[in-house]
Amino acid sequence: MHYVHYTKRDAAERLSVALIDELIRRNTRELVVFCIGTDRSTGDSLGPLVGTFLKEAPLPEWVSVYGTLDFPVHAMNLTECLDMVACRHPDATVLAVDAELGLHDHIGYVELKNGSLKPGAGVGKRLPPVGDMSLTGVVNAGGFMEYFVLQNTRLSVVMAMARVMATAILYAVWSVQEAREAFDLVAVVY
Repeated sequence: MHYVHYTKRDAAERLSVALIDELIRRNTRELVVFCIGTDRSTGDSLGPLVGTFLKEAPLPEWVSVYGTLDFPVHAMNLTECLDMVACRHPDATVLAVDAELGLHDHIGYVELKNGSLKPGAGVGKRLPPVGDMSLTGVVNAGGFMEYFVLQNTRLSVVMAMARVMATAILYAVWSVQEAREAFDLVAVVY
């Protein structure tokens, strides 16, 4: 759907515009941002960092965040967390956020796409698919010794990517919120 390098000056803006379009197209009334990963691995901390940045910011009440540095969503509790989200937010659109390993030339790229993601696929884990759409960041190159690669990923890259991704989500949800309020105001006037 949309693919941009995190160092581009307008990376967050480009991602947010694509996310806004998708939220409007889906007529999203409730959004769950499901951030996958662990704080025990530098490369795999991308999701929890995004979740933490989002939880520290003001969010519209129709947006919920699962997966932070303090309370990560990872392989050991993924199914339990998915069940909880399905119970608490049965009609929500779920945006899954996760790190991924890719080609060396793709390191630093963030992708927003339709459909679920398969967490743990880069390290050979078989976990249930997550999300109606996904936002992923290529944190390092895959293909050999994936656990070691994730452990030795540069934190500065992961932090910068997480900031761009969280900024894009924040901008998108607040833009949708403003559009809803403007629409409600117009409906009241007429």
